[in-house]
Amino acid sequence: MNRVVPLVDEGLGNSTYLVDLGDGRALVIDPSRDLRSIREAAAARGLRVAFAAETHLHADFLSASVQLASDGAEVIASADGGRAFSHRGLGDGDEVDLGGLTLRALATPGHTAEHLSYLLLDGPNALGVFTGGCLLVRAAARTDLSGAEHTADLARAQYRSLQRLARLPDGTTVYPTHGAGSFCSAPPGAERTSSMGVERLTNPYLSAPDEDSFVVALLASLGSYPPYFDRLGEINRLGPELLSNDMPLTALSPEAVQLLRVSGGEIIDVRPFEAYAHAHIPGSLSIPLRPVFATWLGWLVPSAITPLVIVRDPVQDPDEVVWQAAKIGYDHLAGELADGLRAWTDAGFDVSSNPLSTPLSADPATVIDVRQVFEFATGHLPGAANIELGSLDAAANDLTGREVVVMCGHGERAATAASVLERAGVTGVAIQAGGPGDWAAASPGRAVQVEA
Repeated sequence: MNRVVPLVDEGLGNSTYLVDLGDGRALVIDPSRDLRSIREAAAARGLRVAFAAETHLHADFLSASVQLASDGAEVIASADGGRAFSHRGLGDGDEVDLGGLTLRALATPGHTAEHLSYLLLDGPNALGVFTGGCLLVRAAARTDLSGAEHTADLARAQYRSLQRLARLPDGTTVYPTHGAGSFCSAPPGAERTSSMGVERLTNPYLSAPDEDSFVVALLASLGSYPPYFDRLGEINRLGPELLSNDMPLTALSPEAVQLLRVSGGEIIDVRPFEAYAHAHIPGSLSIPLRPVFATWLGWLVPSAITPLVIVRDPVQDPDEVVWQAAKIGYDHLAGELADGLRAWTDAGFDVSSNPLSTPLSADPATVIDVRQVFEFATGHLPGAANIELGSLDAAANDLTGREVVVMCGHGERAATAASVLERAGVTGVAIQAGGPGDWAAASPGRAVQVEA
């Protein structure tokens, strides 16, 4: 029987692990505040969560450990983390008897200064190691989230931590928290779990010839990350507020939405990008509801206490909006526009629109590609400019008065980009439907440009 059940958050690129302890109890590693998948998996197996272990103070999501503690779980975490809530603080080599299995803490600083990895033991046999933000599949986690003044020192600590983990037996299963899609990974990778033997053979950070070479390579791989990363670690140290299991969106009239808008609220349009392009509330922020919704909400709405009004299609799940926002601390959802955009127009309020550009018609000279730098390098339209979505607002003045087509990989981030530019006063922005591959496939002889 496989005791370890990975629960993947595709949007944040992270994995939580549910460990069946064999007696009706369970251990969870790095639980997110969105507990739906954990509760579903535990219930399906008849398990009660008895322990919640944190590998580090997370910057990319709020932890559910305090929430699970309110249901009777014991929280396990680093004694050096300064957590302000009840927990069992562990240091290097400390062990927790799980009732047949043992959890051993391994100090692995780097991603954060207080980082622990956990070796799960059945007697003398290692069932796996939970490496959190230390050793990742073919990668390592970034070390710049604690401030620029600590980045290099933490990178050196990360090197030593990786070398320590690399001494575990080849057959030890590696269970990282961060993975594909996580901005904590440097660089991002595709696979979720591995083994120590495979990592020794394939992970470039384990094969670095020395510490200095490792530091240079790791720091060179660091890309941008959402600004909310800078505040979540402290919230996790203090302990996030407890949430109700049921958090419905309040239905708001168009007049109430308009009042919130003029008083500082934000309208978040979560409909598909095609619907946003066809018609939307002027000044609304397009963030289509998909697994990465939370990341872009946190990236583009600076304050977590800003009242948010949601505009969605009837088929879209309101709970998904609420829980994705909650897992990064955006709890101030004022409600949703009752009956959607039709109610807005029926009430006599104006709407805006954006032209959709097809792959066949796109002129590369007008394209602003808003993907991350590493995505742009893998293939883009020849002559297209790259401005990451998170930096677009600052560049808006340079785009005024020219023809602009915004592009990403499919169209969702492009719609978000168009909404960011509209709010900055850049009008007439076209949204490219599809990415560079679609553009190349639309006509013979076209080829994307790849950066060396």
